[in-house]
Amino acid sequence: MRRKEGRTIGLYFKVSPEEMALIEKKMEQAGTKNKRAYLRKMAVDGYIVHLDMGSVKELTKLLRSLAANTNQIARRCNETRNLYAEDVEDLRKGYAAAQAGLLELLRKFASL
Repeated sequence: MRRKEGRTIGLYFKVSPEEMALIEKKMEQAGTKNKRAYLRKMAVDGYIVHLDMGSVKELTKLLRSLAANTNQIARRCNETRNLYAEDVEDLRKGYAAAQAGLLELLRKFASL
């Protein structure tokens, strides 16, 4: 039935309960539930890279917050014609935090 996909050779093997638990744990870490696809990918390529995007999401939130703060400060400057030192310092801190987050993210990518 599946001959159209080009896979016509079956591979069959047995594993111990401990090995099966380890395979399932690694599948969960890789974010997949398809055992056939996982085992095929591991057999052909030897590795699967699963990226934790939590750091990227945090950095995105921080950048959105900075953009919103910058807009609010710009509006206030346009209305009052005053720029407050507190606002500038808040922006500096925010951009420093964003830069630190970006550098950490780049270090994580470099370690892959």
